[in-house]
Amino acid sequence: MVKVKVNEGELEGEVIENVLGGSYYSFKGIPYAEPPVGDLRFKEPQPVKPWNGVRSAKEHGPICYQYDMFSQTIRHEGSEDCLYLNVYTPDLNPSEPLAVMFWIHGGGFASGSGNTDYYGPDFLVKNNVILVTINYRLAVLGFLCLDTKEVPGNAGMKDQVAALRWVKKNISNFGGDPNNITIFGESAGAASVTYHLVSPMTEGLFKRAIVQSGSNLSEWATAFEPRLRAEALARQLGNETRDDKELYEFFKSVPKEQLVAVQTPITTEEEAGFKLTLNFSVANEKEFDGSERYFYGDVYERLCSGIHEGVEVIIGYTTHEGIVNFALLPNVFENFNKYLQAFVPFPMISDCSKRAQLEIGRKMKNYYFHNEKITKENAIALVKFLGTILVAYDLLQWTKICSKTNTNKLYLYKFDCYSERNIFVEIFRTGEFAGRTKIVSHCDDLMYIFHMRDCPPDVNSNSYKMIQNTTKLWTSFAKFGNPTPDNSLGVNWPVFDLNNQTYLHIGEELELASHPEKEEIEFWESIYKKYLPHKYYL
Repeated sequence: MVKVKVNEGELEGEVIENVLGGSYYSFKGIPYAEPPVGDLRFKEPQPVKPWNGVRSAKEHGPICYQYDMFSQTIRHEGSEDCLYLNVYTPDLNPSEPLAVMFWIHGGGFASGSGNTDYYGPDFLVKNNVILVTINYRLAVLGFLCLDTKEVPGNAGMKDQVAALRWVKKNISNFGGDPNNITIFGESAGAASVTYHLVSPMTEGLFKRAIVQSGSNLSEWATAFEPRLRAEALARQLGNETRDDKELYEFFKSVPKEQLVAVQTPITTEEEAGFKLTLNFSVANEKEFDGSERYFYGDVYERLCSGIHEGVEVIIGYTTHEGIVNFALLPNVFENFNKYLQAFVPFPMISDCSKRAQLEIGRKMKNYYFHNEKITKENAIALVKFLGTILVAYDLLQWTKICSKTNTNKLYLYKFDCYSERNIFVEIFRTGEFAGRTKIVSHCDDLMYIFHMRDCPPDVNSNSYKMIQNTTKLWTSFAKFGNPTPDNSLGVNWPVFDLNNQTYLHIGEELELASHPEKEEIEFWESIYKKYLPHKYYL
């Protein structure tokens, strides 16, 4: 029997055997805010009420009710009552407080959870850190924005902040150091991390950050006309009103089952299906008396003004990020052969004339395909383009801007590990497009950081060495602010700077390289300089 006292009461957890040997303490399903139901739907999270007696912490709390974008099924086991977190610690009474790693799951702000089916703690806690994973409100429930005081948007992001605040107050009871918290996340979780780096609500809540395959500069990470989208959703659900109060009362009354798996296109590009658009993501909040704003202003301008002072950052991407788009975009080959606009970055769709868009699309298509027809045989070039537009270009611009405007230590990587653990090509149902290429997909890095329930590690394989390397880098950074504090991994990963642009290539071996995707990124930068110079800051 394992018990821990937190501010709200007493928890009973359990001891779990680690798949790599040894054991750790597990506390699951801990409420960090009141259930956001009834009149609290769409509202900022409220402090959790204390409980009497001992609360069992042996099972996960409910996940957010959701449509899983990858399995394309509704997760009926989900609930609106989903604000729970999990704490895994190797030692409840360490001689020195342990570094804490706070995980934010991806899933397009629309699906996923922090549960152990994907995010088992075994690999990380083996390196003597504490892992915290969380659930937060998703899609409409977490990101509906009416631009009103009742529904200002970003409820899901405020959930993440509430969880961070809970951890800051309580993690010392699990052996953790509240002054040494590293937030990290992948995809939408990575975009979340980069928003936390500039949000006025998060300053002082964490010391370090790891950003995996996403950023708040990504075209999908910021809500586009969220009020119009909310009105479109209301019409789709049979309500034509545009009145603030009526819209609020309507959305509050709609059963949760009608608020998932909804598509609300508000542009012809979205209707055509050739642009990846997240219907609900982080909004630019309007100001209302007495309310905390999670984020407001222009993302580029906020980044150029600097991230939170003193926060150290690791940021990077996988080799074939774009393979995920084959799972998320309909009629990929047909649309990219038919529409030159499919090749146009979203900021240029928004700000450039149609004639300029066609010029941009023609240049992009010629660069990647030399004006040839796009087929399954040359699909790897489309994977490359999609990876750049989805993640890599904006992430590398984020890195350069941050390096230029901040004194914070910043480390850049490219993840290129390939083994039997690279399973996301199959999860995304995109294996036929991979051909003979060894695909390192969006999400594949997760398999070398977390124990996935259906993919146990093979300690006799090359993949185990890659797991050890990656988790050592991540946990050393969390402990010391330096991913390679000694020579135990045979490499000294230097801080990124604009002159050398050195990064770590994380593959079967760890190798230093410089100027990532140099030719391709210079081509993209030339496009931005010509057609959208105010979005090019370097």
